Amino acid sequence: MLLVLSATLSWAQTDTLVTEFGFGREAEEQALPWPLDMQWRLDSMMRHPLLDCTQVGLMVWDLTDNRSLFACNHRQLLRPASTMKVLTAVTALDVLGGDYQFTTSLYYKGEILGRTLMGDLYCVGGMDPAFSRDDLKAFAESLYQVGIDTICGKVVADLSMKDTLKWGEGWCWDDKNPTLSPLLVDRKANFTAQLVSVMAEKGIVLRSVSTDEGVLPKDAVLISQRKRSIDQILERMMKDSDNLYAEATYYQIAAREDRQAKALYAQRQQKALMERAGLPSGRYRLADGSGLSLYNYLSAEAETKVLRYAFQRPAIYNHLLPALPVAGVDGTLKKRMKGTPAEGNIRAKTGTLTGIISLAGYCTASNGHLLCFAIINQGVMSASEARGFQDSICTILCE
Repeated sequence: MLLVLSATLSWAQTDTLVTEFGFGREAEEQALPWPLDMQWRLDSMMRHPLLDCTQVGLMVWDLTDNRSLFACNHRQLLRPASTMKVLTAVTALDVLGGDYQFTTSLYYKGEILGRTLMGDLYCVGGMDPAFSRDDLKAFAESLYQVGIDTICGKVVADLSMKDTLKWGEGWCWDDKNPTLSPLLVDRKANFTAQLVSVMAEKGIVLRSVSTDEGVLPKDAVLISQRKRSIDQILERMMKDSDNLYAEATYYQIAAREDRQAKALYAQRQQKALMERAGLPSGRYRLADGSGLSLYNYLSAEAETKVLRYAFQRPAIYNHLLPALPVAGVDGTLKKRMKGTPAEGNIRAKTGTLTGIISLAGYCTASNGHLLCFAIINQGVMSASEARGFQDSICTILCE
């Protein structure tokens, strides 16, 4: 019989439980069989002094046996911080697919007379957060490949992929918030000016060239495209917890519903994903893709069920798992859990906001069962104390 301990059990009840399984009161420190030992130790963690004045939501799910192992306040609504990126990543992989590419395109409209373009260049943004000056150099070189070395016209930025909002709902004004534009170069929204500069460096002759914004004409001719795989984006988004990469992914999801992407469209796709994962989506509040917003409210149960949904679908899981930070190895977990059974085992997304520390991901238990879990600590004054609490829980899961 599988017994799931509740974090609300009294010590008297726990003593009785130990006795029922053949252990006397004096044997409390002796090892119980798996998963009872793990559950017993997690139950003890729910008496940690940190929780005297803070909140915690915790859920552990056995993916091998497909059942809950432990839950404490698992339905309590809490701010997820950057573990919100788990929902964004899983939704993107489910909706867009693992072969999706972030695409930025260069077109022209007009005539090429000799090697002179008598017309305009159009840069169509696809909100690629990794687009760099090196990509601009590739665009400039592609002009020569189609027979253009002189331009007489405009360089036009097509920003129609998303709405004009430059920030997310519930973002703090004094945070280092990412720039939300479909056309970025090295994370900055000065695309056309940078392209003009790079073309000049590459020897393209610019005759009275100006910059503008507009929409790509239907009869424009494609010159070149720069593409980034969703795996490339997810790796930095998850391992480094890059908020720009998360928001760019969020708006790719939204653009699948309508060409001019809005946060509302992405939220609808996320809620549909949650329903498919067996969650009542109306219970939760979704505001952005990165977790920067103070308006996001999820629960440990919600995050756990999204992780379970991903695990049950190899087309999602095989892209998600490699992108997650590995304890003691890389990403935002590189310095955590070193020298413990969790090192190299825990693969999880971290989350940090003022007063919030969260962690959600996967691990392998001592009996070989694969687990997923979510921990959200809220109201914490010491981030290091909360991380230590979570690291202890992860060690229990892996020992």
